[in-house]
Amino acid sequence: MEQLRIGTRGSDLALWQAHATRDALVASGMDEAAIEIVVIKTSGDRIQNRALLEAGGKGLFTKEIEEALLDGSIDIAVHSAKDMPTRLPDGLTLAAYLPRADIRDALISRHGGGLDQLPEGATFGTASLRREAMLRRVRPDLNITLLRGNLPTRIKRVEEGELDATLLAYAGMRRLGVDGHATALLDPIEFPPACGQGAVVIECREGDAETRETLAKIDHAETGFAVACERAFLDTLDGSCRTPIAGWAQVKEGSLSFRGLLLSPDGDEVVEGTGSGTQDDAEEVGRHVGSDVRGRTSAALLARLGIG
Repeated sequence: MEQLRIGTRGSDLALWQAHATRDALVASGMDEAAIEIVVIKTSGDRIQNRALLEAGGKGLFTKEIEEALLDGSIDIAVHSAKDMPTRLPDGLTLAAYLPRADIRDALISRHGGGLDQLPEGATFGTASLRREAMLRRVRPDLNITLLRGNLPTRIKRVEEGELDATLLAYAGMRRLGVDGHATALLDPIEFPPACGQGAVVIECREGDAETRETLAKIDHAETGFAVACERAFLDTLDGSCRTPIAGWAQVKEGSLSFRGLLLSPDGDEVVEGTGSGTQDDAEEVGRHVGSDVRGRTSAALLARLGIG
């Protein structure tokens, strides 16, 4: 390709992801001088004083970037996979994934240690309904409050004493070289991640064959299969920012295993499902487990979560 414009948000982590994509493309044979990184400010970046649900959902981190893709201002968009809505605008597709990083959540606590080291009634900051619901299951005494902002800002607010603790994706911390601030890593069996956590996805126009061919050279297939399974699970459960959902698919030597959870916001109810198959069955496995979980969830909880 003669020229490739990469659209991205402007946070430190988003720029790391865009540069990692550029580096992968260069390693695949593209001329670095032909690649331009275009920073686009999204609604999610501008709105920091309320939860995403109240502001319009996780699509706030992708809307303006996808509009730039559709109008031809950029050629590809780089996102955190967990920020992506399950339904894409017509004409766009998820074309490639970078190799997935660590999927665990990391605790940052000014008291040191893990969740059990937090004092009773400690103030815990998070904007994730998944994290809040799981925290309420294991530590119902915590005072949970909204915490938005980029990763360094959230770490700073804990370490300056404004909050006792928060949880962050360990992958992002490692990518920015701030993983030394983590006081504990949570076991993904006991505290499973958000669907797509740790994965970087590249979006492009569905009909742009040349760009799709270029991206195929850097696609990490195992990550793509795993995240496809997780996204199918989310989609089957109408997963959104109002739905506390966790899910983790693993692909090894062509085989896929998946575990997904749906929780009530207060953490009192949890419905878990598991499934397995070949990697080519990824979406089918995710949808099957999603349907199973949905079928075993009480009508009251489905209504509470707004799942039709």
